[in-house]
Amino acid sequence: MRKGLAVGLALGLLATPLGLRAQSDDDAGANKTVSKMDESGEKNAAKARATLDAMVKAMGGDAWLNIKNVVREGHIAAFFHGTPDPGTTLFWDFHTWPDHDRVEYTKHRDVVQFYVGRKGIEVTYRGAKPLPQEQVDDFMRRRDHSIELAVKVWLKDPKTILVYEGQRMAERHMADQVTLISPENESITIQTDVQTHLPLSRSFQWRDPIYKDKNTDVEEYADYHDLDGFPTPLSITRVHNDEMQRQLYIDKVHYNQDLPAEFWDINAVAKKIKK
Repeated sequence: MRKGLAVGLALGLLATPLGLRAQSDDDAGANKTVSKMDESGEKNAAKARATLDAMVKAMGGDAWLNIKNVVREGHIAAFFHGTPDPGTTLFWDFHTWPDHDRVEYTKHRDVVQFYVGRKGIEVTYRGAKPLPQEQVDDFMRRRDHSIELAVKVWLKDPKTILVYEGQRMAERHMADQVTLISPENESITIQTDVQTHLPLSRSFQWRDPIYKDKNTDVEEYADYHDLDGFPTPLSITRVHNDEMQRQLYIDKVHYNQDLPAEFWDINAVAKKIKK
């Protein structure tokens, strides 16, 4: 009885069409390939996350993640087609997470720009008025693709894709390169120093709403100093489509400052600026 059953099974296998057996072998091979690709993708994502975790730790860990505000003072140099404009502009820059920014210009600090929420307002001796929409859009793009937002928002979203892209040269430093891709298919690429793990650059692309071509914006960070316990770049260079646009030379930086209650009150600031 058992012998007859075994012979029957063998005959059944022999009777199976060759095409079906080949298809079964192909399916098994495809499943193994997909499994290996999934495993490779998971390892790559883990490497990317480990790189970003090392960056956060280098910048101050939990203390950096919980910074209340940042105040910077320095000079801005503008460039046109790579050629610097004469002179520099004094600035004071205040940032409070997540969406409050105030920038003051001139030695009298009598030109004040607010970027609160998604709005941009400028205050001068003539009063308050909305900033040009193109300028507001540029600021919002940079804030939406900042390292701070990448870590505090994008990295916490389980739908964000992390890609480790290997090591590259960045400003004469060997760097680890990681790209984060949001559920909306936006991306941020961060390069960190392989030795210090501090950020060397942040870049992103965006499509021009009129001409539909892609633009690339880059910020490069250099000349790190320990200020108030946080490694801080004192040189920040902004590059648009491979052309240098701005260079920030930062003289002073302070963290977690006690700002006055009316600090974000546009009307109160307008009253203080002399006409």
